[in-house]
Amino acid sequence: MTKFLLAVHVLAAIVAIGPVTVAASMFPPAARRVLEAPDDVRAAETLRLLHRICRLYAVVGVVVPVFGFATASTMHVLGSAWLITSIALTALAAVVLAALVLPRQSALVEGGTDARTRQATVQLAMFTGVFNLLWAAVTVLMIVRPGSTTGA
Repeated sequence: MTKFLLAVHVLAAIVAIGPVTVAASMFPPAARRVLEAPDDVRAAETLRLLHRICRLYAVVGVVVPVFGFATASTMHVLGSAWLITSIALTALAAVVLAALVLPRQSALVEGGTDARTRQATVQLAMFTGVFNLLWAAVTVLMIVRPGSTTGA
């Protein structure tokens, strides 16, 4: 059962978190293109699509920690420091996405004049970078965890 849970956890991370990190990273430059050419319908459609991808896969991404907890429980590592750190970083990444990235994306998509500034895209890029770095740290902890059976 552990191997099945681990496989679902890893696949969910790839399928759910990967698209969010890529789409979120692509969003600020796409928003700048919309700001530079407000009449470009294709650029606006791209912006809406990237935001939709981020929202959808953020919801799908809930599967990752659910199967992560199930896997950790069957492996009896719920009290391990590396796992607790990973859980904390995952929670922080979720907060950054939900509170800092998605609302700013929404504001840029909806096109309020206050939100549609180059500075808004710069801030969004920074928060997106923080989100991506948090996931990178979690990924490294999951691969090079203390007590790993890989011998690495």
